[in-house]
Amino acid sequence: MSDGPPVRELITLALREGGDVVALRRLAQSACRAADLTGSPLVRLTTVVSEAGERLLGAAGLTARLCLEQTDALLLAARFTWQDGRRPPATLLTAAGRLLDTCRLTPVGDGHELVLAQRLPPPPGTVGELAAAVRGRLGAPDAAADLVGALRGQNRQLLAALEESQHQQEELQRLNAELEETNSGVLALYSELAGELEETNSGVVALYAELEDKTRQLQQAHEYRTRFWANVSHELRSPVNSVIALTRLLLDPGAEPLSAEQHQQVALVQASGSTLLALVDELLDVAKAESGRLRLEPHPADTDLRTLLHQLRGTLQGMAQPGVDLRIPDRAQRGPLVTDEVMLTRILRNVLSNALKFTAAGSVALGVTEEDTADGAGQRFRFEVRDTGVGIPAADLDRVFEEFYQVRGPHQRGRSGTGLGLPYARRLTEALGGRLTLDSEPGRGTRVVVEIPSRPTEPAPDPGPLARLSLVVVDDDETFLAGFRPLLDRFVASVTLVTDSARAAAAVRAGRPDAVLLDLDMPGPDGYEVRRRLAADPATAEVPVVVLTAAEPADVDHERLPGVRAVLNKSRLTTAQLVTALTRPAPRDPR
Repeated sequence: MSDGPPVRELITLALREGGDVVALRRLAQSACRAADLTGSPLVRLTTVVSEAGERLLGAAGLTARLCLEQTDALLLAARFTWQDGRRPPATLLTAAGRLLDTCRLTPVGDGHELVLAQRLPPPPGTVGELAAAVRGRLGAPDAAADLVGALRGQNRQLLAALEESQHQQEELQRLNAELEETNSGVLALYSELAGELEETNSGVVALYAELEDKTRQLQQAHEYRTRFWANVSHELRSPVNSVIALTRLLLDPGAEPLSAEQHQQVALVQASGSTLLALVDELLDVAKAESGRLRLEPHPADTDLRTLLHQLRGTLQGMAQPGVDLRIPDRAQRGPLVTDEVMLTRILRNVLSNALKFTAAGSVALGVTEEDTADGAGQRFRFEVRDTGVGIPAADLDRVFEEFYQVRGPHQRGRSGTGLGLPYARRLTEALGGRLTLDSEPGRGTRVVVEIPSRPTEPAPDPGPLARLSLVVVDDDETFLAGFRPLLDRFVASVTLVTDSARAAAAVRAGRPDAVLLDLDMPGPDGYEVRRRLAADPATAEVPVVVLTAAEPADVDHERLPGVRAVLNKSRLTTAQLVTALTRPAPRDPR
């Protein structure tokens, strides 16, 4: 269906007075009909376009363009542009967002651009043929007919319809009178039933309105909670990422040597920072799981089993009830453990905390074994958690892996939870290529087994190609930059730091770097706006951009970052990822 450019202009109209808005409405109606957009979508689009024109009337250089736009679907769009700081009312934008497929307000120079669009049915031919047909319809004499004459014709049609309605009403009155004369008893019964039905319907409507209001309040509360969790998680991620980055810098083989005690202390700081970051990520994952938006992307790396077990012991020791012995071994692995350390920590913490929650006496023990895989390509690690808790009835063994399901019973009192722990742990285990199984018996405890594979890591790419590169780093987090700058200085020729995002575009234009490393969450222009400005300037449009963010890459709005080389998470950033991102070919422009 697609041919040619993604935007095809149909007609442009300067809006200076009320008559221009009326003409715009008629042109929008004609364009809709020519594009086979009828019924409710036609009414919604023309009504919102007309209302927007009236609300913006008087803005400097106000112009409206009707266009056909080809994105993932074919849209009929009205683009309003003006040259001053006026903004349409928030109520109009909210209503347009509900009624139309697209409502977008963006700054353009000293003014703004408002895009209102509705999805079109697929045309029988190409987009070019449809655009020509619509232009022909807009240029036809009936589209430019005298507005006064058109209004008079509409008035005549309305009068004729009114007369017809009045005639029908008189006929209905006559028939009602005849019916009342022939069967007054039936009419009386009907009136009585109608009254009762109306009263019942009023009650149902009132109840429905109340339920709808409560549903809206619950949805709003859920959105507020999810937004709060996301904001808090992000605010916590930034300083924790900085702590982890600084400890990595201290532990780097190329850094100043540390004493054995200093090395152990810094390693503990790094482990605690990683644990805190995992807790923050898990908090956000729970919010995503509740809203059905959880996507899991493992990042395998060499993992120190002893450090991981030490973190678990320190985190969970305080959760054990009096009289419960928590046993987590202190041991190192024989072979390499290559997995996503954050995910594995979350799995074991969820399983162990769940066991501690429902064990009032006895013990909770973690055992670790490892063995070579059948194909000889790596090892398989087996983590077994046994507890002497209340156990799970046989009828509930499968259901405990359903999200939000909780086994009912007196043991639940005083033990709050979401019912997401075990389902979440199983999903993480499967994402790592392993499996999680459970068996239990009421009164005798529970055993949970987590098995995950460990595959050797691929050799890191050679950082040699970076030696001649010049970079501009745009990030307002000076603590992160303090740890990140020395890492870059070892591989690239020059690094320019820009902590004020408002100066980013000018710095890139002046420095002509080989690549830009860009943060997203910054005061003033955020990373999305900086990327838009770089792409809009011919002098900087071709400079490669790599995004470094504290958010998960899956949570980033990739549609607002066209053409970036990669989106990398600061907390999991490795030299190999950076080398790959800076040396990979530029993505093709989707346009």
